[in-house]
Amino acid sequence: MAGIIEGPLSKWTNVVKGWQYRWFVLDDNAGLFSYYTSKEKMTRGVRRGCIRLKGAIVGIDDEDDTTFTVTVDMKVFHLQAKDAEEREKWIRGLEDTILRHAQLQRRLDPNHPTPTMQDFDKKLTETDSYLQILIDQVKALELRITQGNDDQEKMRLCSIRDRANEMLESIKHTIVLLQIAKNTTHPVNGVQVAAPISFFQSSPSESLKITNNQQPKINLTNEVVSVIASMEDVPVQTGIELGAECVELRGVNIECTDSVRQSPANSLEQPGFYSQRPLALEIPETSYSSSDDEDFFDASENMGQSPTLPTPSTKTLDELESSQRNQSSVSIDYDALYEDSDEDDLGSMESHGSVVTHLLSQVKLGMDLTKVVLPTFILERRSLLEMYADFFAHPDIFVGIADFTEPRDRIVQVVRWFLSAFHAGRRSEVAKKPYNPIIGESFRCWWDVNKEKPATESIVTDGPVPWCDVNQLTFVAEQVSHHPPVSAFYAEHYGKRISFCAHIWTKSKFLGLSIGVHHIGQGCVSLLDYDEEYIITFPNAYGRSILTVPWVELGGSVSITCAKTGYSASVEFLTKPFYGGKKNRVTAEILQPDRKPFVAISGEWNGAMIAKWADGKTEEFVNVNAMPIVQKRVRPVAEQEEFESRRLWREVTLGLKFNDIDLATKSKSSLEHRQREEARIRKEANEKWETKLFSLVGDNWIYDKPLVKRLAASGAQH
Repeated sequence: MAGIIEGPLSKWTNVVKGWQYRWFVLDDNAGLFSYYTSKEKMTRGVRRGCIRLKGAIVGIDDEDDTTFTVTVDMKVFHLQAKDAEEREKWIRGLEDTILRHAQLQRRLDPNHPTPTMQDFDKKLTETDSYLQILIDQVKALELRITQGNDDQEKMRLCSIRDRANEMLESIKHTIVLLQIAKNTTHPVNGVQVAAPISFFQSSPSESLKITNNQQPKINLTNEVVSVIASMEDVPVQTGIELGAECVELRGVNIECTDSVRQSPANSLEQPGFYSQRPLALEIPETSYSSSDDEDFFDASENMGQSPTLPTPSTKTLDELESSQRNQSSVSIDYDALYEDSDEDDLGSMESHGSVVTHLLSQVKLGMDLTKVVLPTFILERRSLLEMYADFFAHPDIFVGIADFTEPRDRIVQVVRWFLSAFHAGRRSEVAKKPYNPIIGESFRCWWDVNKEKPATESIVTDGPVPWCDVNQLTFVAEQVSHHPPVSAFYAEHYGKRISFCAHIWTKSKFLGLSIGVHHIGQGCVSLLDYDEEYIITFPNAYGRSILTVPWVELGGSVSITCAKTGYSASVEFLTKPFYGGKKNRVTAEILQPDRKPFVAISGEWNGAMIAKWADGKTEEFVNVNAMPIVQKRVRPVAEQEEFESRRLWREVTLGLKFNDIDLATKSKSSLEHRQREEARIRKEANEKWETKLFSLVGDNWIYDKPLVKRLAASGAQH
């Protein structure tokens, strides 16, 4: 998007004045979102407030399709469009502007010169010296603790040592960030990555010097090359580029210009009313809102108008893929990208620590993060739908539920499977976020439960994975809703006559130093031979230490109930206390039909858990570290359908794997843009989204062809 968008919106002022109509102007060139009490005030240049969009975050309320928020400069602006379609147009324009300005490198300020290589080296040397001193002190403390005999003194020394270790980690983190800042400011290969073309200090050809005959690490598109060529003789200007509404025109028509000139074929005609604006407006240092004024102009007479939007020029995923293929003839093994579980989490997160800090400074406590677009580099290389398959990382425990003849033993095995189902979902100690599935996305996989058992020719052609046999556990998932985001998944083992159907709505909240994810929904384990159903809820998840090295923990109460037998279980996932305590603690009780517990379980959900029975017997209940994870099998990407997860996200995964964040971001944005466009087309045609595999029955999403229904239809059920 390039140019101007204008139109009316309602803005929340306060509890006394409530919603008030305002005339808004989005200037893509300046990255400003200004508003006025009326269109007439806009033409006179009497600005009411201004939102700087660099680093801003657009938020959407799932429960109201007309409201949205813009969060920036420690302020939250609450806005309301007349309908969902108009809101979507504004959001699309805002997101395009935010993305464009986020991709530009911070412009040089002559009053604050860039630190030199010597400045960085000096700070790195100082920090490294402090690090070495602290390491020596920790070693000395360890020696005193080992040699000491006084328990009280040893406890005091251990406390000091722990504090010193925390400082040690902080200094290590600081060194990493300093090194990243140094490499970014002074690239080792002579290429200034992502430098804005309009701010080259010399001609572009001189700025793109390549040392030692190395190829530059940046990929220049044909459009960018054309821009560079066209600017060889253009004088370079520095400083902040003024948007159209901030220029004093003095009666002269002045055309708005982009910071990067467009070719005539892609140029967009700008609205002409700016050429008549007589007053100058400065770009503010920070976003502001002047809501104390008693001057109420009503823009309602223009509320019937929709904002005027230029047509976005977002590339499709296929175009991105084609462009990449033209640059390289090397064949890409997408399957290997997904099977490689080495996420390099620590390096990726630490290297972008300042970006994460900046992002978090823009959000507010309690803010719904469902629609917040997080930086691409913190993504895990797989879809959320694929992560749900990790509930069956130990498929033998799950299918083993059906082997027990006593209901008491079956509820115990259900709890054993449930408690072992969470650790495999995290590939490392450092938290990353899986891709948010787009509506209609699906994922299929299967497991060989017993590898010693020979394969059978009894293929379950009407099952979730129609090429699997009766002795394999199969899994299918579908993103059934976008607002709210709901994922549904189903697993079955035909031979054991057991299945599991579940749906989860993820709702995220910003909690300060952590992010909370509320999992709304439930699952149902069905045992066909016993006509039993076990209803299961899910714990919440929390991303902790998001300013340094993030990690995940689970928290909240979970219930498991079987209406037929009366057996039940209560599970409590315990979050780590602020001071002391252990991570990943879990406790559980399994109750008889008379509600009396007959076994208590405690331990760590990513480690060992101990069971204490009512008769006093104590034994290891389950130890996930002592059990190998059974790898799921997935059809090759080349054979997958268009909307299957791995095929759909393959270019994003490729970019993340090889640290090509630009490719990952473009591919991700292309998918999201396509989803928005398809939603707009459906709305205009008054069509509803039709799911493929699941249907909403009451409050639950149910698989259309579950094992129990297929067996009943064939007469094979008991």
